[in-house]
Amino acid sequence: MALSTRAVTLKASCAPNLRAVRRAGARRAAAITTRCDIARARPSRVARRRRRLRRSVRSRPRRRERERKKSPAAASARPAAAPRAERADAPPPPPDALYDAPDRANKQISATGASLANWSPSSWKDREALQQPNYVDQAELEVALSEIANRPPLVFAGEVRGLQAQLANAAAGNAFVLFGGDCAESFKEFNTNHIRDTYRVLLQMSVVLMYGAGVPVVKLGRMAGQFAKPRSEDLETIDGVSLPSYRGDNINSSEFTEEARRPDPSRLIRAYDQSCSTLNLLRAFSSGGYASMQRVTKWNLDFMEGEKEGAEYRELADRVDAALNFMAACGIDEDHPTMKSTDFYTAHEALHLGYEEQLTRLDSTTEEFYGCSAHFLWCGERTRQPDGAHMEYFRGVSNPIGIKISDKSDGDSVVSLVKSLNPENVPGRITLISRMGAAKLREHLPRLITAVEDAGLNVLWVSDPMHGNTIKTENGFKTRPFERVRDEIMAFFEVHEQMGTHPGGVHLEMTGKNVTECTGGTATVTEGDLELRYETECDPRLNASQALELAFLMAKELGEMRARRGVPPSPP
Repeated sequence: MALSTRAVTLKASCAPNLRAVRRAGARRAAAITTRCDIARARPSRVARRRRRLRRSVRSRPRRRERERKKSPAAASARPAAAPRAERADAPPPPPDALYDAPDRANKQISATGASLANWSPSSWKDREALQQPNYVDQAELEVALSEIANRPPLVFAGEVRGLQAQLANAAAGNAFVLFGGDCAESFKEFNTNHIRDTYRVLLQMSVVLMYGAGVPVVKLGRMAGQFAKPRSEDLETIDGVSLPSYRGDNINSSEFTEEARRPDPSRLIRAYDQSCSTLNLLRAFSSGGYASMQRVTKWNLDFMEGEKEGAEYRELADRVDAALNFMAACGIDEDHPTMKSTDFYTAHEALHLGYEEQLTRLDSTTEEFYGCSAHFLWCGERTRQPDGAHMEYFRGVSNPIGIKISDKSDGDSVVSLVKSLNPENVPGRITLISRMGAAKLREHLPRLITAVEDAGLNVLWVSDPMHGNTIKTENGFKTRPFERVRDEIMAFFEVHEQMGTHPGGVHLEMTGKNVTECTGGTATVTEGDLELRYETECDPRLNASQALELAFLMAKELGEMRARRGVPPSPP
């Protein structure tokens, strides 16, 4: 099949040039400029090569048939070629050619590895769906969902395939993935400055990681859709009064009143509109010049100018500027799109299945389904039951999928889940996001890595150092000590270096604002400081200074790891 395709491509691209060569004659062949090296050769050599290629392609089926008739046992014993996705030395697949096999013809498997057999965007309704809000008026819900179904998709299939190719590159150890953003987006905090500041800190962190560790950084924002949150209980009780739990601004409001806590379907439409506006701004920032490397020194936030991290970033930015000036002096084009723009993707937990279903669209170019609410979708531990509704939805959409795992996860169930979501082991399809705490991670992550490696699965390993390190202070604030977050990331790097695998990325709950929600860091936020600017609607977030401090620490550790392995800097 590969030779046949190559022959057709060769014929299509070179035929006009070959005719020109024949008309010119052998004496003038070398003077004719062509688009391929083959056409520069003498016509007789080209003709011989084309004849050999055609004979090889035509004779292959006949040769196989003769071998089969001659020795059926030997033919059946011939080992099959290793699947493309399992070849560790293979380069990352191009975005629009992630997977190809005979079973693609009847759409049993998508190009990205999704299993389409007996699947539809609504087939999740035949399974038990956990963590769904209890709407009082189902007719009101259907009206809202129908409205969303008529709206345009928020992201596009080509963008999703591009992300998966970059994730495959990270899984091979050639890039690092940076997830960052709010624990839960809110309607109250929605404004341009909030989006810009979080985006800007993510750009700063990516520059620190690229420059310090020598690897490209894949940037994903927990933005433009990260509203819904899973809850431990359906009801919250305060002073003897029980009301529905707050599940995110797309479902209800955080105020503890009966009206505020009632799940309101109209909030889904408002969440869609806010996501659309956020994506519009992010795309403008990414391609409109704001993300240009020439602006790297302009990204420092005002309130960080006096901080240690602000000074370190300024020093690094000056070195980047010097490198850019050197490139310009060498004649390297600083106006190249790589220097003027960046790829930025969105991600969220696909919790509200009715909303996700209405934004699941059939891609007109590949005839495959994509969850068009975000580029990357993940599921948490509360919703990853193998026979549950969320796994049924995830198996059929062609997006890259994240799976949260903890110290309670066992290797066999993780392997089984990965295989069900990625039956052809396509690189970049599955990301395993560990959330354990530093001590438990050192104990339990090695056995999960061993199980996945023994099964030969292609996965991207990412650390979520936030959720395993949440505590409650004596004055009643939920917080995350910076030192515990840092220790879990360092443990994640340490374990992967010992196992010979790649620490592929981090997943942080953070903001570009100067909040006081997580204690510690060089900014020295104390428990007494929490009440000063504690603004989160859900879980505590790292502020910009703490996030940037982590970036410097990670860049140093990654750079040293790559040096110990003798790995040269990766190309962008």
